[in-house]
Amino acid sequence: MNTLTDRYLAATLRSVAAPRRNEIASELRASIDDMIEGRTDSGQDAATAEREVLTELGNPDVLAARYADRRLQLIGPTYYLIWLRLLKLLLTFIPALVGTIVTVVEVAEGKGFGAIGPGVAVAMQVAVQITFWLTLTFAIIERTQTAVDLPEWTVDQLPVAPVRRGIPLADTIAAVVMLVVTIGYLTLQQFQSWVRDTNGENIPILDPALWSFWLPALIVVLVASAIFEVVKYRVGRWTWTLFGVKALLNLAFSVPVIWLALSDRLLNPTLAERFSWLADTDNRDVLGAIIVVSTAVIMIWDLVDTAIKTRRQTA
Repeated sequence: MNTLTDRYLAATLRSVAAPRRNEIASELRASIDDMIEGRTDSGQDAATAEREVLTELGNPDVLAARYADRRLQLIGPTYYLIWLRLLKLLLTFIPALVGTIVTVVEVAEGKGFGAIGPGVAVAMQVAVQITFWLTLTFAIIERTQTAVDLPEWTVDQLPVAPVRRGIPLADTIAAVVMLVVTIGYLTLQQFQSWVRDTNGENIPILDPALWSFWLPALIVVLVASAIFEVVKYRVGRWTWTLFGVKALLNLAFSVPVIWLALSDRLLNPTLAERFSWLADTDNRDVLGAIIVVSTAVIMIWDLVDTAIKTRRQTA
């Protein structure tokens, strides 16, 4: 079910401490049902009665704060919720976007692995600047009592209540198959790749010297990732412990790939004999930068998506 009452309860309980959620849910639902019943007994339509009752109860974030005995204010309570909502929105993408751009520029200038540090530093500085100036702006608005015409809260703003689902078997199978295919490619490209020299002999895409350590290590990480997918399916839902393991496995694979690409040790040097443009150092640096950025973006996107799923399934 996803009625207005269900959505109102979900919106209220998401910011309430977990130990009290069942108690508050039962109490609040009973109160809402009693209020709706009182109106319908007087002849009012049930749907209309539900909307009017929830509208009368008001913003669920404010109600949740009352249950938790938590003050909703920064300087004062008037603009706290809109300040918090806007701050979360801006911090969600702007620091990461600026940090990525700085990293790409630094890589293009030949900074190599050292380009990551300035990107992270700039991202952190942008986050601090956004927080400071947005907070200062709202503090000034509230202190000067500037009139701001904020829209009234209505039940139409209620988010759709999240539906709890386990880990789909199809997703697990797809993830394991993809990992097995990747392991197979890392192995088979040594003997059968799409690149041939002038004599028709196979040219591995990855540097054969990596078999001394890095490729076996990456394959071990991929095998561990496949085992993790099976364990996750058996658990049945995301937990923060599983998220932590997922993050470590992602880092264990992505960081070596990024480092090898930045140090020009990932691709087979023999490729330059087949593709003349790879003999140019600048061209190799650009290709390395593309690999680095692509790997970083995929890793960050996967972790953000996993964090969102974990938050929803543990809420």
